[in-house]
Amino acid sequence: MSSPLAPEADERQHYCHALRVYWEDTDAGGVVFYANYLKFFERARTEWLRELGFSQERMRLEQGRMFVVSRTALDYLAPARLDDWLRVTVELREQGRASMTLFQQAWRDGQLLAEGEIRIGCVDAASFRPARMPQDLLERLSTLALAAG
Repeated sequence: MSSPLAPEADERQHYCHALRVYWEDTDAGGVVFYANYLKFFERARTEWLRELGFSQERMRLEQGRMFVVSRTALDYLAPARLDDWLRVTVELREQGRASMTLFQQAWRDGQLLAEGEIRIGCVDAASFRPARMPQDLLERLSTLALAAG
């Protein structure tokens, strides 16, 4: 079983997060429960933002902004199992002032297991009303969009 810590050459525009499948992630048959892919994708998005220099907790405390998931569309293609090493990717697809759409995939040893689009919106932490993302994050995301395009 190989460790998927580094992205392959054709994935330079994707952020990759490696994780191990634990007992708690599986059903009675030792297969990852489908909803846990959403957790895996969430972890990868959090680490992607952290890699870009943005802590969600700091954004909430200092700027009163936070992200919420507003839409998911996932396809499940093959099962992950207990103890598998997974590589979860994040790719920015669309960026607005208050939301973004990301494409995410879960891989095991070169096999695509699940993929989908996740739309996240920025909201005011107190009211949960839509709010503009912090300017420095918008600027950083714009550079990613230019690099990918």
